[in-house]
Amino acid sequence: MIDFHTHTFPDRIAAAAVSKLEQKAHATSFSDGTREGLLRCIQAAGIDHAVVLPVATNPLKCASMNDTSHALDGRDNLTYFAAIHPDAPDWHEELGRAKALGFRGVKLHPVYQDVPIDDPRFVRILERCGELGLIVVMHGGLDIGFPGVERCSPQRLRTALRQAGPVTLVAAHMGGWRNWQEVPENLLDTGVYLDTAYTLGAISPIDCHYAPEELPMLADERFVELVRIFGSHRVLFGTDSPWDDMSACVARIRALPLTEAEKADIFDSNARRLLGM
Repeated sequence: MIDFHTHTFPDRIAAAAVSKLEQKAHATSFSDGTREGLLRCIQAAGIDHAVVLPVATNPLKCASMNDTSHALDGRDNLTYFAAIHPDAPDWHEELGRAKALGFRGVKLHPVYQDVPIDDPRFVRILERCGELGLIVVMHGGLDIGFPGVERCSPQRLRTALRQAGPVTLVAAHMGGWRNWQEVPENLLDTGVYLDTAYTLGAISPIDCHYAPEELPMLADERFVELVRIFGSHRVLFGTDSPWDDMSACVARIRALPLTEAEKADIFDSNARRLLGM
């Protein structure tokens, strides 16, 4: 079982980073945000391997973040992706360096990086990743921490991909968090993968004046419908740890009326194929 969507922070800043993000996202963390905390969670959930996705919010710190990730990549059954920012002055060289270091992919977050995915700065990154054979995992859709901010809708992603050309891309949160009605018409024919992170069940935003006390995610039947529309070979299991309970995420997928072959694709086979495992 492989979790294709997790996050950690360096030990020295983990507590402060998690606290800040909890306030911003009105969310509760299910671990302390450290590497060791993630390892405890995957063990408890029966997960064998996890992909860690660092997000660069400072365009000048991509290289140092990637040096840190490179030192940890491949240890303790954790695969680290590289971080890149659309405003990094050396974005072209840093992506080449990421490939040379052995990273399998990069993480983009248009909302936290404050640039729409169809902006030329992101399009050039997508194009370069396609040339290098780097997987791109991109936050898809809205973000509870940024009400009304729309920077990576399925429609915007479609526009970006048309300009960038072929690239292996995973649109997180089943293609677009709370933009799910737009996903099939915009992404079905693009070849993108979807991940399951933060899409099932319901969340209870904390001290959030613009959201209800309980915010429902995708209904089970709609989730299964999306899996069937895209095909289970294009869906990857992800939890968005530490922002969801890994064990609960596993249980939700297992309880869905999917075939065992479909669940095997989602939990394991697709990730192994993409990662070359």
